[in-house]
Amino acid sequence: MRIDVVSIFPEYLAALDLSLIGKARQDGVLDVRVHDLRSFTTDRHRTVDDTPYGGGAGMVMKAEPWAQALEAVLAEAPAAPRRPTLVVPSPAGAVFDQAMAHEFADLDHLVFACGRYEGIDERAIDWARAGFDVRPVSLGDYVLNGGEVAVLAMVEAVGRLIPGVVGNPESLVEESHADGLLEYPVYTKPSSWRDRDVPEVLLSGNHARIAQWRRLEQFHRTADRRPDLLAAVDTTALTKAELKALREAGFDVVDGRLTRTTH
Repeated sequence: MRIDVVSIFPEYLAALDLSLIGKARQDGVLDVRVHDLRSFTTDRHRTVDDTPYGGGAGMVMKAEPWAQALEAVLAEAPAAPRRPTLVVPSPAGAVFDQAMAHEFADLDHLVFACGRYEGIDERAIDWARAGFDVRPVSLGDYVLNGGEVAVLAMVEAVGRLIPGVVGNPESLVEESHADGLLEYPVYTKPSSWRDRDVPEVLLSGNHARIAQWRRLEQFHRTADRRPDLLAAVDTTALTKAELKALREAGFDVVDGRLTRTTH
């Protein structure tokens, strides 16, 4: 996969050289390139922003440097059957989740536009639609100083889904949100620590019991921490043990959907 990131703080993206993403870059599994937006300015001050039309606080990123930068990315883009996808981190975008990470992992070329200040001149975003599939994306309902933090999170979430990035692919199957539920609790040695013992079932060697325990713990944890996720559960596939666990957590099947019955 090819990933391009455009930012006025390219050094912010140095973390992409670390850990599994960094190793994937070294091994050629991921082709990640970071571009300095200021390299595409034409004045001696390397200006990338100006005051907003209509008044208001803050500054707005100018359209022309962004057009120049994105044209340069397109000129270097490898031949592919699909257009590059331009991801614009924005609190006004669709919320990034695991499903979107999988969607992006299936693409050939991702380009991230790290906005700053009050955002990027909307004309640059509209102009980019001629050459890119443009996707405004938000990490959540809060505001950051710029898009770099969001891009680091998204590149890691997407990159780890690319074959060859994570050493043990099975770990991708048994983690939070992989099946719409939160991950079960995990433990390691020693079996007893500060008067706290590992659940007996995990020491039993009975893989069927362990699998059932983990599954039930997923439902318990999801009901406790993220009950909103249960609305998407296929109730027709629930076992009696799973239904019992959910009822104990205050949920039951109503009109084919899991609904909280106690508050």
